[in-house]
Formats: sequence, C-alpha cells, structure tokens
Amino acid sequence: MAKRVPKRRTAKAKRVDEALDILTALNVPREQHNERSALALLALLGMTPRKAWREAEAPMLGITEMMSVFRDQFGKKYAPNTRETVRRFTVHQFVQIGLVMSNPDDPRRPVNSPDNRYQVTPTLLKLARTYGSTVWKASLAGFLA
Repeated sequence: MAKRVPKRRTAKAKRVDEALDILTALNVPREQHNERSALALLALLGMTPRKAWREAEAPMLGITEMMSVFRDQFGKKYAPNTRETVRRFTVHQFVQIGLVMSNPDDPRRPVNSPDNRYQVTPTLLKLARTYGSTVWKASLAGFLA
C-alpha cells in the first residue's frame, strides 16, 4: 500500500487560517468564524499571503475594494451581488464589536453611500502586528481587557 503524503498548505490558505485564529482569539461571534470574515480581516489589514504580520497596515477600503483583495491576493472570487453579504454579515459585525471603524474620514457619510469606507481600529492594527510573535499572548490579553 502506498504511503499517503500529506497535502502542503499554500501560503494563501495558511494566511486565511491565521486570520481565523485571530478572529477566534478575539472572541468574535461564531457567525464570523468563516473564510469570508477571515478574508475581510486580511484585506482591512493590508495583508497578502507573503507579508509578515508585523507589516500589517490600515488601508481604508470599500466593500468592492475588499472583494478585489479577496480575488487578487487570495484567489477567492465572490460574485458582485455578494457585496451586501460581505457588508451585512461580516464588516457590519466588525464595526459593531469595535474592530473596524466606518468612514473614519467622514463619519457623517450616509450609510447607503457608495463612498463608504472601512478601516481597522488603531488598537486592532497594533495587536495584529504582534501575531505570531513572542508578545502575541500578552498583547491579546491587553487588547481583550
């Protein structure tokens, strides 16, 4: 009988798994423990499959821009008609639990504006930059407190 060789995870899959690990550590609601939420977090942190966590950024992105990151960086194509799903079932929850800011450049922008932009909070950015390092657990404990 042939020996079964375990499949190697791609850098893309590994990065998505890491984002899921962060979401779990942050105690986000179970409904956001999915690939779509992990991809949204990665996009909002400016992460790519090869970028180190310490290099995370805080770009201001709209939903369509996030979905372009899903496709271009992680090979996950979502149909254009799923924008509302990404907004309502992922990004909106991130805003409600304080991980992401809505329209930090213009908080008065109407909710239904096509110009809506989202950005991770400075505290989440600081925490994300420690993921995988020796200070991750202490940083996480401080963030959760």
